Amino acid sequence: MIDQTIKTICAEQWRYWLRTKVATTVLILGSVLTLTALVINTFHIEEAAHAREHLQGEAEQRFLSQPDKHPHRMVHYGHYVFRTPTPLSVIEPGVDTYTGNAIFLEGHRQNSAMFAQQRESAGLTRFSSLTPSFLALVLAPLFIILIGYGSVSREREAGTLTLLLTQGASRWQLVLGKLVALMLASSIFLLPLLLACLYVAFSNESALVVTLFCLGYALYFLLWAVVVTACSTLFEKSSASFTVLIVIWMSACILLPRMGSSVATSVEPSIGKLEADFKVEEKLRSLGDGHDVNDPAFVTLKQDLLDKYNVDSVDDLPVNFRGIVAQYSEQRQAVVINEFAESRMQEELAQARIARQFGWLSPTVALRSFSTLLAGTSIETHHRFLREAEILRMQFVQGLNKVHVEKLDYKLDMNRNSSEEAADKAVVEASNWAVLSEFSFEPEAPMARLSSAAMYCLQLLLWVGVAVLLLKLAVRRLNP
Repeated sequence: MIDQTIKTICAEQWRYWLRTKVATTVLILGSVLTLTALVINTFHIEEAAHAREHLQGEAEQRFLSQPDKHPHRMVHYGHYVFRTPTPLSVIEPGVDTYTGNAIFLEGHRQNSAMFAQQRESAGLTRFSSLTPSFLALVLAPLFIILIGYGSVSREREAGTLTLLLTQGASRWQLVLGKLVALMLASSIFLLPLLLACLYVAFSNESALVVTLFCLGYALYFLLWAVVVTACSTLFEKSSASFTVLIVIWMSACILLPRMGSSVATSVEPSIGKLEADFKVEEKLRSLGDGHDVNDPAFVTLKQDLLDKYNVDSVDDLPVNFRGIVAQYSEQRQAVVINEFAESRMQEELAQARIARQFGWLSPTVALRSFSTLLAGTSIETHHRFLREAEILRMQFVQGLNKVHVEKLDYKLDMNRNSSEEAADKAVVEASNWAVLSEFSFEPEAPMARLSSAAMYCLQLLLWVGVAVLLLKLAVRRLNP
């Protein structure tokens, strides 16, 4: 239980804030901004989720409803897959805002994700939009500073500190009363996030994940309340307290996160997309043209097939040689494409992990890493989406190539460009398009996300411990 002296000091601090236009304005502005961002983001995410589910079903239906065609035309007709946003992305969109949420799958190439909300900056700290997580990570600490920077130093400047201490209030009671008041003010900014988490808890998200997500933000707000109160206690003048707190805020919330991204890209450099695409194309050209059965790259394949079936000509093979070439070429191309893709993803992951280590230097980085991993909006989740999309691409492309091998006559296939009538004969039935599987991307299991986020929770707890030690030092040095 909080003793009566602490309650009285807390109540008096609130009366002062309510009389002060600046404090009242900050409280109202912070609450309205957070609530507005949450409402807008929730509607946006819900709309995006329904739209992507609808588009995914429509893309599958459109693919399956294609008429009788040459199977390789369906390979190039392609298919779209969409990534549905996770429930907690209403608060923490993470990398979803710039990595893209849809991929066009087709033969011979691995396309990038499309339809990102923003692509204008590099790194892992995208603070260019007023998302709920941005408000909580960056603006809420600033609001807490504006409200509480003078909570203790004001008493010293007004000469009431000595009066409070001589009337029987201990130094700890005074500081804790100010801290409790600031924590209650911080909870006003936290309340919309808690309401959003309650909404998410009923949206097929793990209760344990949602609870820890809420606790992470509550610890972060507590941390800033403790730091602000400690600085206000340490410095005799409010102006000095405010200056130091603004420097801390700029360092922790802006400079260090961006420095982490810059250091990560310097330590683990990666080649640009254009340069990588040129390298991939150069490597693919050396594998031969899968559309040309007479390409020298397929001489050995041709001879092996002739020997296997003991025939003298590809015309006598019981399978379509063009389909065999397409199947063989696609498999070899996929090896090269995936090699480059995995290399790029490992570079991105290495950069992300280096940037996250700045959580030992900044609680903002620690909470951002913790929340994106719990929300399922981290770079790891995006990479898993790319891998699952590639598995689906290979399944349906190679499935169509198998149809090409087994169900289309080689002679009809070779003569399909001789006339319109020949082209009409070189087709297979539309029922063969059923090689396409349904695609449904789900976030990682709750325990997997908790395991990934454990270290960053430790970073956040360490910062809370440091803040408490700072407060103890400030109380010890508190003099009238």
